[in-house]
Amino acid sequence: MGRFWQRGKQKGDNIRLMDPLARIAAIENVIIDPFFVADSQRQIIHFNRPFYSMLPRGVARGLKGKKVSEVIEFDIGGEVSCIVEHSWKHGGHLRLDEIPGRIHRTGKTLTFILSALPFFDEEGKPTAALVIQRNVTDEAQVQVKYQEMLDSARSEREQLAETIRARTRDLLETSQRLISCQRELIQFKRGRIV
Repeated sequence: MGRFWQRGKQKGDNIRLMDPLARIAAIENVIIDPFFVADSQRQIIHFNRPFYSMLPRGVARGLKGKKVSEVIEFDIGGEVSCIVEHSWKHGGHLRLDEIPGRIHRTGKTLTFILSALPFFDEEGKPTAALVIQRNVTDEAQVQVKYQEMLDSARSEREQLAETIRARTRDLLETSQRLISCQRELIQFKRGRIV
């Protein structure tokens, strides 16, 4: 795969790196989240056990050499739909929160926090990207349910407030009628006494 450069934020700020697979292999046991490395053709060339385990067997078999889009499609929006390509366009470390990812064959959708680190050759051409996925599907579902509960409670409060306003209007009207009736009664009693 050759040697790689990691592009810095400023011109002339490129840092010489050893083979990224060797670097990743050195730290992959401490990365608990699923990750994969894709080459310049967006084919998966390396992945860790959590990434393999996250996928159904039929999808996980023969991962190496498959295009990322043949395994999982991330809905990152915009004109670039591939996280690998998006990281190359961004030119540096990229983090995207609550990104849906649809796993092929099953159609199952998970929600991820994605982190992507692009690699470039000495000429600045993209050569690979490391993509780490933190599965936050459960948290996202809890958040959606919590938001639904808040919306439901807000709606119930609004309905209750409207009911209270309507009953208050009715009570005020009844009170006005009672006052009017009391006045008539007082006038009637005055008329009988005189």
